[in-house]
Amino acid sequence: MPARTSAASPAIYQLKVTLYDSKPPIWRRIQVPATVTLGQLHRILQVVMGWTDSHLHQFIVGDSYYGIPDPDWAREVKHEQRARLNQVAPQEKAKLIYEYDFGDDWLHDIVVEKIFPPEAGKHYPVCVKGKRACPPEDCGGIWGYASFLEAISDPSHPEHAEMLEWVGGAFDPEAFDVEEVNRQLALLR
Repeated sequence: MPARTSAASPAIYQLKVTLYDSKPPIWRRIQVPATVTLGQLHRILQVVMGWTDSHLHQFIVGDSYYGIPDPDWAREVKHEQRARLNQVAPQEKAKLIYEYDFGDDWLHDIVVEKIFPPEAGKHYPVCVKGKRACPPEDCGGIWGYASFLEAISDPSHPEHAEMLEWVGGAFDPEAFDVEEVNRQLALLR
């Protein structure tokens, strides 16, 4: 998505994205153009959180659902490419939910913290800050993640070696590299 910095550019939304029930909290603070579609926001969230886009997703705004409509679903889902962030969250403190992986049920609370004009020469989207690593895909949701962390932190745990092997040998739950996230975001532009 192109960077926008001219006087006619849309406002910038600063969003705080927090993974539900994560203790201590796993969160990101990002800045995106107000006019991004929810489909574009999905791709941004995948990068900033560290997900691999391997599962279905949706946004929930009040009683409305946004995603990729499927005639087999029981509920009406509005197309995410036809909804812009500033339409579904028109002011500061507006909230929406991003759900990723309907099996593991990763829910993300998204709050519009600030709306401001774009900074000259700055490229968006950008991740300003964040805390803690994204859980590994398919670890069983937030409760499975807690069990995973317990297993990898205790060498005497019966699943210690298996979980470490499954995750590739090591996992630091405190790790978060904002510079790497921004390198990945630059590839979306």
